[in-house]
Amino acid sequence: MKLVDPIRDIKKINAMKNYLKGKDIRDYTMFVLGINIALRISDLLNLKWSDVLKENKRSFKEVNLIEKKTKKERKIKLNKTSQKALRELLNNSDTLSMDDYIFKSREGNNKPLTRQQALNILKNGAKVVGIEDNVGTHTLRKTWGYHAWKNGFNPALIMENLNHSNLNVTKRYLGIRQDDINDLYDSLNI
Repeated sequence: MKLVDPIRDIKKINAMKNYLKGKDIRDYTMFVLGINIALRISDLLNLKWSDVLKENKRSFKEVNLIEKKTKKERKIKLNKTSQKALRELLNNSDTLSMDDYIFKSREGNNKPLTRQQALNILKNGAKVVGIEDNVGTHTLRKTWGYHAWKNGFNPALIMENLNHSNLNVTKRYLGIRQDDINDLYDSLNI
């Protein structure tokens, strides 16, 4: 299995958002949520409206779920960017049932996008906007971790949120490269 990379360049992230939003609001929302809440793709695609919306269908709640892979409980507070994307998708939906998957496939009745469909969406978008790194479904989660690290968040918090067993796993996972280390040297002038 070939390793995938985070999207390191904010301009490329914004280009991807713009492209996906113009193509399909569902795909845009999947991308935005993926890079903002750091769920594995299997957990992301299985989210239902009842997982994110309060019963009044107007406001958002904390997402509580058990991760498929780790069987650990996750509590996720949706940030403003995630809420805005979800609101746009909600406003573009003809009907809303709380039991509907947020990222519905067009195949069948109320089925989530498949991992393969999500991969195709991401790879196509990356190609269109000129992202040359290897992109896959795990890119979403890695992008969250990479930018959390670049923005100075405590590596222990990042490790905890990604459910990694130790910091070395997280460092490898984030794909920290020599240019990131060089930026550190350039930025720190004691």
